Amino acid sequence: MKDDVWKREEIASPCVKLCVVHPEERICVGCFRSIDEISTWSRKTHEERAALMQELPNRASRLQKRRGGRAARMSDRA
Repeated sequence: MKDDVWKREEIASPCVKLCVVHPEERICVGCFRSIDEISTWSRKTHEERAALMQELPNRASRLQKRRGGRAARMSDRA
């Protein structure tokens, strides 16, 4: 039996195995999905997955990165 019999034409999960939920934005810092979107991914239709995949890159800007760590924050107070 050929392996391609088992392949599906579906959109793969955007998970990058960096699973941490941002405390303020409530989205994963790795894939930018919400907890609900992550937990319902397997039940989403092809169209729902495609729409979400298009939206995800726009969410990256919602996550502000700290510059300089604790030392930079402490110097701002001085």
